Order: sequence, then structure tokens, then C-alpha cells
Amino acid sequence: MRQQFFSIILSGAVGLAALSCAGAAAAGDPTLDEVRAATERFRDVNVALAEGFIRDPMNSCETAAGMGLPATDGAMGVHYFRPDLLGINGPPNPRVDGTGTHTDFGSPAVLLYEPQADGSMELVGVENLVFIAAWEAAGHTAPPSFQGVPFDRMEDDPATEVDEGHMFAPHYDRHVWLYRDNPNGIFRPFNPAVSCAAHTGATGDPHAH
Repeated sequence: MRQQFFSIILSGAVGLAALSCAGAAAAGDPTLDEVRAATERFRDVNVALAEGFIRDPMNSCETAAGMGLPATDGAMGVHYFRPDLLGINGPPNPRVDGTGTHTDFGSPAVLLYEPQADGSMELVGVENLVFIAAWEAAGHTAPPSFQGVPFDRMEDDPATEVDEGHMFAPHYDRHVWLYRDNPNGIFRPFNPAVSCAAHTGATGDPHAH
């Protein structure tokens, strides 16, 4: 079923791939104000969908508790992503993998939304993600960074019950909580001010071992 989901959503991504800015960001990261100006339109989730973002096909709202972390750490929300910017060109085998090295927050590859009680989605943050193998194959010897802060390394630990990699191959990612203040820091993975309470799908870890 997972492969069917990914096969369906990726069938429309081939055309977008030709438009991808799949290289690493140029020297000089955009300011947070510039990132906000570049992503403000995605407050309307329909605009994001029209521009090639797709909703997590597992329809999961990621929470800290679902990853075996303290519930007080909060949540990430629901991920919407651009397959072309991530370089994803096929279903999980066995994990989602990609060849993209896109790190430009002027055009983030992932958007984070919080489900609302009325069924709408509220933009709370943006994210970039690169797969470690692709990043290193491009000649990089250190993780990517934004505003001088290295991306987080995300990799499944087979010794735990949860899937720390979220069904993705080992990767680096960086969350930026531009649209919902995070008391723990703007670059933290989870946000205590984000909730999955109104989500109608999975809120635990759907990728558990």
C-alpha cells in the first residue's frame, strides 16, 4: 500500500523535476524575513498543492510522543513536500531515498502544517532535507547548515521500537518555525506550540518497526 501511495503521487512529479533547483544553496543564506516573504503565500495550502507540494501519503501528523520523546516537546505537524526538490523518483525501497541536494530556504522543499478543528491546515514552519548519501556524493564532507547552524542528522536506530528516520533513508534536515513561535528555539525539530489534536489520521509513529 505504501508503494502504491508513492507511485501515484510521484507519477506527476516527473515534469516538476525539470524545474528543480537541485543544487546546494548559493553562498549567503537568506534572512528569516526573506524566507518568510518567499513562503507567505503557502499559508494557503491550496497554493502549495498547486505549486507541486504533496501531502505525506501516510497522512501522519508527527508528534514527539510518537517518536518516543517527551510529549511536552510537542509536534512537527503534517509534512507537505516537493518530490522534485528532494530528488525522490520512486517508491520506498525499502525506505524513501533521493538524489537532491537542495538546501535553499528561499524555496524550501518541505512545508509543515498544523491541522485545525474546522479541517483547514495552518502553516507553522518550513524545512529542508537532503539525503546523506547524495550529499556526500556531491563532494560535501560536513552537514549542510542554515544561519550557521548545522542540519540535524536523522537516521533510524534498529534497536528502538520507533523509526527515527520516518521511513526515510539517512538524511540531514533543518526545521525553521517561522509561523509558530517555538519556546525551545526556532530551529528545534519539534515545537511545543504545535498540536496534532485536530488531526484525523495517525498521530503516533506509523513507521514503527
